[in-house]
Amino acid sequence: MIITGLSKAWPARGKWTWDYFKSIVGDTTVGVYNNERAGAKTLVNGADDYIRFADYLDMVQQGPVKLRIFLFNLFQHVPQLVNDFTWPDFLVKGFLKKYPMLFVGGAGSVAHMHYDIDLSHIFHTQFIGRKRVLLLENNQSEFIYRMPMTVESAANFVNWAEQLDETNFPALQYARGYTTILEHGDTLFMPGGYWHHMEYMDGGFAMSLRALDQSLAGKLNGLYHIAGLRSMNNLLIKMAPEWWYHYKRKVANQRAEKAMKRILA
Repeated sequence: MIITGLSKAWPARGKWTWDYFKSIVGDTTVGVYNNERAGAKTLVNGADDYIRFADYLDMVQQGPVKLRIFLFNLFQHVPQLVNDFTWPDFLVKGFLKKYPMLFVGGAGSVAHMHYDIDLSHIFHTQFIGRKRVLLLENNQSEFIYRMPMTVESAANFVNWAEQLDETNFPALQYARGYTTILEHGDTLFMPGGYWHHMEYMDGGFAMSLRALDQSLAGKLNGLYHIAGLRSMNNLLIKMAPEWWYHYKRKVANQRAEKAMKRILA
C-alpha cells in the first residue's frame, strides 16, 4: 500500500536536504554497501567500506554512484530530528521509537531481494529521488529461491523490470508480486515478512519507521530470526564459508523445483 499524504505536513519533507544532513552529521563515519551480492565469507550486514557521511553524500550528488547506506540511525547522532516528523500511531501500535532508520543510495544502487530480519511492519517514506520497488508476500519464498537460515533470495532481480532472470531461476515465473515507483513524499507500507527488492533510479534517501507485530507469536518469530537464525548463519559462514555458501543455494534450488512440481501437478 502506498500512502501519499502521510508525510505531507512533516517539516522533514522540505527541511531534509543533502546540505542539511552534511551540516548536522557530515563528520560521522558510516558503512556503505556496493551492488555485489555477499560472498562466501561475508557476514550478515557486513559493510563493504566505511566513509565520512558528508563525503558519501557528495558522491551521491555528483553521481551516479552504486553505493548505499541502510539502517543508519541518524537520530542517535541528532536526536532533535524526531521533531521533524509525526509517528503514525493512528495506523498501527508498537512503533520502535528509538529506531527510525535512514536509507541512502546513489543512482543505480540496489538493495537486493530480502525481508527484514526482525519481522517489523515498515512505513518507508521516500525523500528526494525515485526508487523502483518489487514487493512479494512471504508465501512466495520458495518461488523466489529463499536460502535456508537467511532472509535472502538466491535469485537475481537486478533490472527485473526489463528482464527477469527466468533462465537461471525458472521458478520466478510462478511468483506473484507487486511493483511501484516511490516518489518524494510517498510512504510504502510493508507488512512484516514481506520480501522487497529496491533499485535507486536517482540518488535519494528514505526513512523507515518500524512497528513490532502485535501478536506474541509474531514477536517471538522476530526474536528467533534475530537471535537464532542470524547467529547460526554467521556461525556457519565463519566455520565453513564455501560449503555453506553453495549449500544454501543448493537447498534454495531444490525447494524451488518442488514448488514448481506442485504447480504443474
